[in-house]
Amino acid sequence: MAPQKQLSVVVPTYDETDNLRPLTERLFKAARAAGLDCDLLFADDESRGSGASQSIVQQLRKEGFDVRLETRARSQGRGLSSAVLLGFARAKYDTVLCMDADLQHEPESVPSVAAPVLAGRADFSVGSRHVGGGGVGFEWNVVRVIISAGATLLARPLCTSTDPMSGFFCTSKKVLAKGEPRPLGFKVGLEVMVRCRCTSVEDVPITFRERTAGESKLSAKQNVEYLQQLAGLYWFALRYEVLAVLFVLVVLVAYVASLVF
Repeated sequence: MAPQKQLSVVVPTYDETDNLRPLTERLFKAARAAGLDCDLLFADDESRGSGASQSIVQQLRKEGFDVRLETRARSQGRGLSSAVLLGFARAKYDTVLCMDADLQHEPESVPSVAAPVLAGRADFSVGSRHVGGGGVGFEWNVVRVIISAGATLLARPLCTSTDPMSGFFCTSKKVLAKGEPRPLGFKVGLEVMVRCRCTSVEDVPITFRERTAGESKLSAKQNVEYLQQLAGLYWFALRYEVLAVLFVLVVLVAYVASLVF
């Protein structure tokens, strides 16, 4: 099957106005070099910079960039995951990619992260720091390293990716339609992998860069929401395992009964 060449990129933003232009310019340059037809949607969470962001996007459109900004009102929900899922629903193309707005995810890596899904050899791909060729391009705070490692360890039984915490991932609307991802917390990629039952997951090496502008949104509340999310995902995964075991037992009992009677 010939690789697809159309890709929608969804970027959740909150007070990251300064990054919109460099991210857009770098993304479309990389997409053109890879022969991709891209559109870019910034999903703004009604942040303080929404007005300025809209002005920048309008100027970028005048310059020929296929970019939009959706400013979500509070009545439409809050939080990164729900912003991403709303962006996916409004994306132009079937193949959709999510990345951060703070430039820690390099726009130049978008074609390679999307490639497994565009080529049809995976239903979900992840920009991973933990495979050969990937890594972190700066000195990370030791506390953040420990938190990240612990969170990754807790999630590993749920999926096959080496970096389930990554917010740099690609999938398709067809895969999203297989499940009902819930808009809780920051780890929407993990949510989609589990609830949409992604069986073909490919990790793509990336270098996680230092934040260019903006600040971390991680808080104690987000850590609590992550644990709540994990509990829900483990119950979801185990529920299907239990049902499968019960089904096998019923079949065995029916078979034995047929032999006896």
